[in-house]
Amino acid sequence: AGTDQLTGVPGTLDEVVAAYAEQVAFVRECGATPVLMASRHLAALATGPDDYLRVYERVLREAGVPVVLHWLGDMFDPALSGYWGSTDLDEATATFAALVHAHADAVDGVKVSLLDAGREVRLRELLPPAVKVYTGDDYHYPELIEGDGKRFSHALLGAFAAIAPAASAALGRLDADDRAGFRAILDPTVPLSRHLFAPPTPYYKTGIAFLSWLNGRQPGFTMVGGLHGGRGVPHLVEAFRLADAAGLLRDPELAARRMRAYLDVAGVAG
Repeated sequence: AGTDQLTGVPGTLDEVVAAYAEQVAFVRECGATPVLMASRHLAALATGPDDYLRVYERVLREAGVPVVLHWLGDMFDPALSGYWGSTDLDEATATFAALVHAHADAVDGVKVSLLDAGREVRLRELLPPAVKVYTGDDYHYPELIEGDGKRFSHALLGAFAAIAPAASAALGRLDADDRAGFRAILDPTVPLSRHLFAPPTPYYKTGIAFLSWLNGRQPGFTMVGGLHGGRGVPHLVEAFRLADAAGLLRDPELAARRMRAYLDVAGVAG
């Protein structure tokens, strides 16, 4: 649930609240848990932490069910720089934590996409115990999901779209309290994930769609808005190599044929 139905920069915070409320209502009608996505419109309009608190407090009161709050870092979307009212992440974290504490009964959990494992661990310690932390850290997810013996992060991250078979098997091992087995399966996927989510990070979806095509899950490698051109040939070749090293090509012969076809079109076959 976001505010993307708005056009241009809204004139008031009330418009942002109304946009959130409309989408939250739709999500609820579909029987799903609302995830409050970070709002570009709020980031453009807010003048400080109080504006963020004012908007989110109203949306949380009106949601009617516990929601998930998503903090998306500016490495994923530069328009969200200074979210929660400050470019100082310590100050932003304090505002975010204060909001959650004040409305803990209305917050199922928080999704954190800052690619900073240390900050995520500290945030887990700051939040009420009943509030879940859903990691969006595509660089450090094995250790964050495994936890530190006191708290752990739940998995809700884009990398799992690329490593689903390994993630499923690894989580099964963790559920059986086989931590070594969990890490043995999941750790080899990290180089691929870090590669896919390397700067410019917003283009991570290009690599995920490319791997989906290589694995036969879609008929062509074409994305809305030309996003399939978001990464260059060397990047996608390396994604192919790392996916193979992690055992994530379900039909290696099909993947190799499609990789050759892609290289032929790119003029670099050999």
